Amino acid sequence: MSENETTINDPDVPQAETQEAAAETATEPVTAPSADAHDGSIDIEAGNDVEAADDGDDGGEEVDPEGRIEILEAQAADLNDKLLRAIAETENVRRRAQRDREDASKYAIKSFAEQMITVSDNLGRALQSVDEDSRADNPALESIIVGIEMVVRELNSGFERFGIKAIKALGQKFDPMQHEAMFEIEDPESAAGTIAQVLEVGYSLNDRTLRAAKVGITKGGPKIVPAAAEKGDAEDRETDLTKDSQAAYESKGAEPGSQLDEEL
Repeated sequence: MSENETTINDPDVPQAETQEAAAETATEPVTAPSADAHDGSIDIEAGNDVEAADDGDDGGEEVDPEGRIEILEAQAADLNDKLLRAIAETENVRRRAQRDREDASKYAIKSFAEQMITVSDNLGRALQSVDEDSRADNPALESIIVGIEMVVRELNSGFERFGIKAIKALGQKFDPMQHEAMFEIEDPESAAGTIAQVLEVGYSLNDRTLRAAKVGITKGGPKIVPAAAEKGDAEDRETDLTKDSQAAYESKGAEPGSQLDEEL
């Protein structure tokens, strides 16, 4: 219960005095409290100023336009760098996937090709085991050998269609990527490192070594001179010959062009 209600309903207070007090209270003018009249009040304009200060940098200072432009340019440069790196990484992944796909299509038959090479080796050994005299004396054997030769030709044709080629070895310079040296042969007439004998034919699959050729190489002969060194030696020899010719011409005491003038 409020204070006014208690006063009005109090039996000890006269009813007339109570009514007069209520009337005076109702007729008093009501004034709005000022900002300085009480503490703890919230000023709307001051709150707006505080919010504007919070939007700036630490310390309540606002960022000037030039500083804001520099910050935005730095952010744009950072985002551009990240974008370029992401594009480059995506391109690398795409190229790597494409290369893996191409390698898979080119070398997918690697295991099958190795098995077929073994079959070709066995057919070659069968042909080498029969000499010409035995083939001429036995017509049945001749027919069998002819059939084997036809199979070998068809097999080699299939190898070429699928990129399987025999590696050339005899007489070539030894290449560790394509040849496997089994022994060395003394041959002073041939350059050292030349393949003199082939024990097992090598094969390549789409320019990649499928099986290295087993060979025997020479030693003890002259070293193989690189092409650049040979070219340099030829130029030196040509220079020496030119100098010798000039010296021989000048030793005769004739001036250049005199003999030609006499003939004319």
